[in-house]
Amino acid sequence: MFAALMAVGANITSWAPFLQVAGVPLSMQPFFCILAGLLLGSRLGALSMTIYALVGIAGAPVFAQFSGGIGVIFGSTGGFILSYIVTAFLVGKVMELSKEKKASAFFTASFVGITTIYVVGTTYMWLALNVWMNAPMSYGAAWAVMLWFIVKDVAFTILGAAIAPRIYFAVTKATSKRIAA
Repeated sequence: MFAALMAVGANITSWAPFLQVAGVPLSMQPFFCILAGLLLGSRLGALSMTIYALVGIAGAPVFAQFSGGIGVIFGSTGGFILSYIVTAFLVGKVMELSKEKKASAFFTASFVGITTIYVVGTTYMWLALNVWMNAPMSYGAAWAVMLWFIVKDVAFTILGAAIAPRIYFAVTKATSKRIAA
């Protein structure tokens, strides 16, 4: 399910083209990636992101602007796609290590997630531009380019951390009732 949500989240601007910053489409992928880690845990969260990445690498048009193929991974946004696997794992691991599933655990795990996405993704973007795309950019400029996306994704991270406990406990309650029956 989260692999499918990632594909929808990558292409949200196809249905709402006004959701772009300087011609770059906004996405809901960080939101869904972090939610996958929060709700599925480290193993299944990372697995769902791996499935998403592999489906796209295989050529299915699940990446932004309905693109797909290995070439996307070698482009400037490939690091973000790869970061989702690590992010879902780390977010899930923070939740698994949390003794109690309090709001603070969901917020901590979520901010570990958004930090991971941007450190991995922005660093990879900078490397791609400077090493194999022949489009030199300073590391600071790479971060400056990402500023508006970071602001949007931090807002969605807060939203995700706020709604995830409700979803988590509702699913846990429904599952325990089903097992008891």
